[in-house]
Amino acid sequence: MKILAVDTALGACSTAVLDGAIILAHRFEPMERGHAERLAPMVQDAMATARLDFAGLDRLGVTVGPGTFTGQRVGYAFMRGLRLALDRPLIGLTTLEAMAQAAMGETRVRTAAVVHDARRDEVYVAAMHRGRITVPVQIAVFAEAVRMIRAAIVAEESILALAGTAAAATASILRQSGLDVIETGIVAPDALWVARMALSAPEPETVPRPLYLRAPDARLPGNRA
Repeated sequence: MKILAVDTALGACSTAVLDGAIILAHRFEPMERGHAERLAPMVQDAMATARLDFAGLDRLGVTVGPGTFTGQRVGYAFMRGLRLALDRPLIGLTTLEAMAQAAMGETRVRTAAVVHDARRDEVYVAAMHRGRITVPVQIAVFAEAVRMIRAAIVAEESILALAGTAAAATASILRQSGLDVIETGIVAPDALWVARMALSAPEPETVPRPLYLRAPDARLPGNRA
């Protein structure tokens, strides 16, 4: 099965083309801005490297959030357009699931958590154990996020791999509790892991929807969102 996946939701722009377990092309560039300008050329380059026409794709994958309001819309809109043009299933995955899966793959441990700065003294948080979500994707104050992760890890009695921009601060607190923690350095999703997860995901019956855990700061006239 051939799949194209992209991510633009956080601090990187990435794309990957897979044929089953075989990586045909992979691009990953850290960036805080400019996703909209970079994504299309990156995808075209990856498809050329893979020597694959868009019509040869069987599936599409994309991160649906959480992330920056503008960033996550770039990748989502691009892939939704491809879905309509190609009539292929589009698999949506959260940014935190993709980062957690990457952390487990990088460290070879069975449990991972993502704690990522969401500003306003809050973080995006999620945890997984052997592919099972143990802390659902959500936004929380930092102290509550650490508490949820600690409870999940104690229950699983596992070594924990940490990802996200708040991983170092989280690791410092958890280590004081005697927990075994590995910091991965992963601070953004990678489309390679989005593609790998989307390959085995069930085919959706509907179009995936963007995941916004907070309303946008921008407001329209008349106080409309």
